[in-house]
Amino acid sequence: MPSRVLSTTGAGALRYFKYLGELTLLARDTLNSVRVAPIRWRLLLQQVAEIGFRSQLVVIVTGAFTGAVFSAQTYFQFHRLGMDSAVGAVVAVSLFRELGPVLTALMLSGRVGAAIAAEIGTMKVTEQIDALRALGVHPVDYLVVPRVAALLFSGPLLVAECIGLGIAAGYLVATQVLGVSAAYYMANMLKYTMGRDIKMALIKGTVFAALIGFIACREGFKTSQGAVGVGRAPTQAVVNASLIILIVNFFLSFALNIVFPAGTY
Repeated sequence: MPSRVLSTTGAGALRYFKYLGELTLLARDTLNSVRVAPIRWRLLLQQVAEIGFRSQLVVIVTGAFTGAVFSAQTYFQFHRLGMDSAVGAVVAVSLFRELGPVLTALMLSGRVGAAIAAEIGTMKVTEQIDALRALGVHPVDYLVVPRVAALLFSGPLLVAECIGLGIAAGYLVATQVLGVSAAYYMANMLKYTMGRDIKMALIKGTVFAALIGFIACREGFKTSQGAVGVGRAPTQAVVNASLIILIVNFFLSFALNIVFPAGTY
């Protein structure tokens, strides 16, 4: 029994490190392609429209209702302590540091990550990727670079949009529905929300966008077994991206608080 446990644990660890190695190699190939090959601007703009513009609705709904419900829940707890004016600061800082970047990334992994994995996976099983190689086109140049670049461009902007709408919705709920003083709400929010909070949000948004892009592309390139594999690839992309985002967020939060300690702007 102990040997079986060790064998199972070791096999899982090996699969995990193999997965990280494949992501690292894909990231390396992508960076080399950016450095050597010309950027396909038409494909890049198409992906920016698909990833950035068409993801706005889900980001708007996520940000607005997250800010609204978080503002209400914070008020319900703080009102008992007579700290109504602190609601704005708590909502803003939470959205900038955690809720905005993480929820936006999870929504993107569900919408964009699944679509990328399915699209590349379909090309893989129908041998379109082999056809690209036969024509002298590197699949990373043609498929990965435009998608990852579009995610890196759109991710931070979508995070900012999510946070802005969350703060606006939280302000309306607190001041118009729950009766919090608008002047005190804004004063405390501006006092305790600093530049480092904005930097944390944008850095997290960029890192999460890169993770979604590489994970989705990796799942697409590894697709096999025909239609069954194409069905599994989006699921694996969403699950793996979501889990890795949550894990990376934990360590990234500690690292960013060391880089941007309290008291710095």
